[in-house]
Amino acid sequence: MREQPHRIRTRAVIVGGSAAGMFAAAALKDHVDAVEIIEAHDLPAGPEPRVGVPQAAHINHLVSGGADAIDELLPGTLDQFLAAGANRVPMTTNMVIYSPEGWYRRWQRTTHYLIAASRDLIDFVVRQQVLKDPRVSVHSHTKAIALLGDNRKVTGVRVQDADGVETELAADLVIDASGRATRAPRWLTELDITGLAEDRIDSGLAYASRIYRAPVPTRGWPYVGVQADPRLPHPNAGGIVPIEHDRWQVSLMGAPGGHPTRDADDFEPFARTLRHPVIADLLARAEPLTDVTVTHSTANRRYYYERLKAWPEGFVALGDSVAAFNPVYGHGVSVAAQGAVALRDLVASVGLTTGLARRAQRAIARPVDVAWTLAVGTDIHFPKTEGKTPHVADRLLNRYVSRLSRTAIGSFHAATALTDVLTLQAPPPSLVTPSVLLAALAGPRRPQLDGPQFTPAELRLLRDSKPAPAASAE
Repeated sequence: MREQPHRIRTRAVIVGGSAAGMFAAAALKDHVDAVEIIEAHDLPAGPEPRVGVPQAAHINHLVSGGADAIDELLPGTLDQFLAAGANRVPMTTNMVIYSPEGWYRRWQRTTHYLIAASRDLIDFVVRQQVLKDPRVSVHSHTKAIALLGDNRKVTGVRVQDADGVETELAADLVIDASGRATRAPRWLTELDITGLAEDRIDSGLAYASRIYRAPVPTRGWPYVGVQADPRLPHPNAGGIVPIEHDRWQVSLMGAPGGHPTRDADDFEPFARTLRHPVIADLLARAEPLTDVTVTHSTANRRYYYERLKAWPEGFVALGDSVAAFNPVYGHGVSVAAQGAVALRDLVASVGLTTGLARRAQRAIARPVDVAWTLAVGTDIHFPKTEGKTPHVADRLLNRYVSRLSRTAIGSFHAATALTDVLTLQAPPPSLVTPSVLLAALAGPRRPQLDGPQFTPAELRLLRDSKPAPAASAE
């Protein structure tokens, strides 16, 4: 009998057990023999906080472009989210949103959706789906400290365990999914790859968040938000997301000179400084369950890896390691999932061949481009933004988008076009197609609403609920 040739074992190493790291594992597990995740801390066994995710305390949601990508990577995950208590929020049918141009209508025709849940729950369900595959393993309490190889090819990572012992871990493909604290730029410099361009746009917004026991069942309850108007002296904002276990996750945002604080007694009074008191009025009927968590790290930061003249085979960056966004836009997890889908499709098409890494990095940059345009295109207009000043073209575009947004409050066609982009299901240039331009020119087809649009059933639930007694956080 002819002896079968020995099969070469392939390994992918992922730096970081983040959501992006899990998406990368999902993208690669069917195309390599083993996926090994390097994680500096423990990964929680349940829907609990993970070290190194400060944004988890603030409102989180998955836009439909990202949620669809997750379900494509890990079929059945959307059902798992809902079974675990997450809410599927039809856009804009179940949204009470006050934009700078007015109140959005709750159109009964649904074209998009949000998955509303705590970040802890989203991460846990994804982690559970990925780690049940025997080909995926985790090295906890282990840090990646350097890349192996040279400027032509990365061949693995040097890691350090909790005792300080260093070892080398060979890999056919290394994915950096270590997030905002990524060391990839330094690692590339150590390989003599220089010239990396970086942008950092910081509006200076700070977030204060806490969780409340909702006075109403949250299944089917709307997402409530008061958006900031950068034209105002104090562009404050806030949102209430209906999350699992009949709770509300509430975040309030303030610009420099008017930041919210950690003082629990100041939380609801700050909500009254928003452009409309709807959030404060709702919180008066809810019971706080946690202390207030404040975050000042809300800058948008991007590395343009795809522009480098030299790029090593065997190395790819994904998620916040490439671009981190102001959390108010809720795009970080969704962009990482879309990037992982692009990575999976390339590996499925060409395998671990020469040129894969550069092509993957360019493919990952495409969904980043969309989210980056949205985030920076808004944040540069805040009065104390650092990193970029709006030019004439930026101001003209902002005026057009403002007009389109005003049109959207009374035009389903304009509202759908905007939502296509905001949910990462269409690129920004789709907002200047002839039909959308004509809609913006015509303006809203219905009059503006004069206040928040709650349904009769929602108003009855609120009326029947009692104001929450004064109570300290648990």
